[in-house]
Amino acid sequence: MPRAVNGTIHKNRRKKVLAKAKGFRGGRSKLFRTAKSAVMKAGQWAYRDRRKKKSEFRKLWITRINAAVRENGMSYSKFIHALKTHGINLDRKTLADLAYNHKEVFNAIVEKPKSLSKLVLDWNGIARLFYSIGLLSC
Repeated sequence: MPRAVNGTIHKNRRKKVLAKAKGFRGGRSKLFRTAKSAVMKAGQWAYRDRRKKKSEFRKLWITRINAAVRENGMSYSKFIHALKTHGINLDRKTLADLAYNHKEVFNAIVEKPKSLSKLVLDWNGIARLFYSIGLLSC
C-alpha cells in the first residue's frame, strides 16, 4: 500500500501555521519551514511583550504625572510621598489620566496635600472633587 503524503491533517497543520504568518514579508509568509520558525519567534516576542507592556505603561504614567506636577512647582517623588502621608489612595494610572485629560482636577489634587491633613480620597472622593470644581453635575 503506498504512503499517503497529501493527508488533510498534514494540510490543515500547515495551513494553520501559514495563516498565523499572514502579513509577514517574503518567504516568511509563503514557505512552511521559514513561516513556522517566524511564527514561533513572533509568539516568543508576544509573550515577552505582554509582560513588558505593564512596565512600559507604568513608565508613561510616571512621566505624565511628573510633567504635570512640575508645572505646579513640586517634584514627582515629593508629590507621591505627600499623597501617601495624607492618605490619598489614587493609583498612578488614575493620576496620569487626570493629569493628561483633566488638568484642573489634577491641579486640585496637587493642592490638597498642601492644605489638608489626613483625607482619604478614593473614587468617591474624586467624584466629590469633580462636583466641587463643576465638571460633574447630577
